[in-house]
Amino acid sequence: MKRKIITIDKALCDGCGNCVSTCSEGALQLIEGKATLVKEDFCDGFGDCIGECPTGALKIEERDSKPFDIDATKEYLLKTRGEEAVRQMEEAQKKHEPHEAKKLPCGCPGSLAQVIDRVSPAESDDKSASCLRNWPVQIHLLPQTAPYYQKADLLIAADCCAYSCAGFHQKFIKGHTVAIGCPKLDNTGAYREKLTAILSQNDIKTISIAFMEVPCCAGLVRLVEDAVAESGKQIPVKKSKIGIKGQIIC
Repeated sequence: MKRKIITIDKALCDGCGNCVSTCSEGALQLIEGKATLVKEDFCDGFGDCIGECPTGALKIEERDSKPFDIDATKEYLLKTRGEEAVRQMEEAQKKHEPHEAKKLPCGCPGSLAQVIDRVSPAESDDKSASCLRNWPVQIHLLPQTAPYYQKADLLIAADCCAYSCAGFHQKFIKGHTVAIGCPKLDNTGAYREKLTAILSQNDIKTISIAFMEVPCCAGLVRLVEDAVAESGKQIPVKKSKIGIKGQIIC
């Protein structure tokens, strides 16, 4: 069967082992100093390991492969790592449940799509005013279709960027529809699927990626590039790297 599964560029792999420790299913091992997919049917294809790779050696591809076997994976983890490893794997799998099917526990309308009017002259002249034009902004909460996507310039930003870079609204958010997320702490597989759906179903003109200089943030760039490729569209992508001191590096 053809499905999404991890692939590793051995030439880029530096053997750090971050992906191995992040893979809760035990599908990856270090062999002769290189990360290796040792059990295809243990890989769920969600790519949680990608955000931990500092060299960009990992990516998700769609190819013929054995299907993910969750029962065999649990049995392997129980024998080799114990019950705690099985529990952690089950928790990781829960993260990949379709987010839009879940109700927010507080019952608040936090995911209701809203267009924020920013045409006030007073706001446009005020450098301290918010430039945000859409709600929600967190990638998990974004709807797949909304009016603010049409012919939009989309900014996809690591959420630390706004806290690090002074004037982030004026420099990056102004004139853009915004999507934010953390490639280290959040579900990157679900991010990629949501962004692929948004790009496929809407008329996005351009994409800007704002990411931090830390290695894990490179995962955001890779998952956006994967989403563009999977959407089948030719959308121009601009990348901006921000330093932890707030400077725009490139």
